[in-house]
Amino acid sequence: MITIAPSILAADFSRLGEQVAETESAGAQRIHIDVMDGHFVPNLTMGPAVVQGLRPRTKLPLEVHLMVDDPAKFVPSFIKAGADILIVHHEVLPNAAPLLQAIRGQGKKAGLAINPNTSVEAVEPYLPLLDLALCMTVFPGFGGQPFLPESPERIQRLRQLIDQHAPGCDLEVDGGSELHTVAMAVEAGANVLVVGTGIFKYPRGAATAVADLMQVIASVSR
Repeated sequence: MITIAPSILAADFSRLGEQVAETESAGAQRIHIDVMDGHFVPNLTMGPAVVQGLRPRTKLPLEVHLMVDDPAKFVPSFIKAGADILIVHHEVLPNAAPLLQAIRGQGKKAGLAINPNTSVEAVEPYLPLLDLALCMTVFPGFGGQPFLPESPERIQRLRQLIDQHAPGCDLEVDGGSELHTVAMAVEAGANVLVVGTGIFKYPRGAATAVADLMQVIASVSR
């Protein structure tokens, strides 16, 4: 099953609860929340208050993507706010295992993300501890970037590793996913698609974007 995860980084924050509800009604299966600290990436975005505000507005899992220098510092506050899935970056963790174990020990799902210039094999030692492996298909920090052309090969390799070591682990992609690129990601082996601009800036509205994405995915998944 292919999962669509709208990224609220691209949403209209004056209508955030409404837009999240719209994507949920249209068939999205989780909400992706990009947290940036202005250090690991140059942008600065949202904190636990956003998760806390959304928690009563949706039944969907809230997935927090921590693009921060010190994820262990932030994890407890996001769990307290209502996050269901916490994704940390390999690049800032010499050994990700203790933090992944701590997240799972709190009854939450743990994810590990890698940037486009990080070897896919870097994820391999951690796969038994992961509920989700995130292959970035742009360099993190800003929405609206184009899908990097080398991404399908990296997704394929990560899919091979997951199938070998942790078949139950989700393979998520994030960056440049929209109507014209999701087929490539799915064909390469991704089963969770983070889509921001491609949903919330879609000319015919977020609900139609989700429906159109699901149609494309269905045609590839047959």
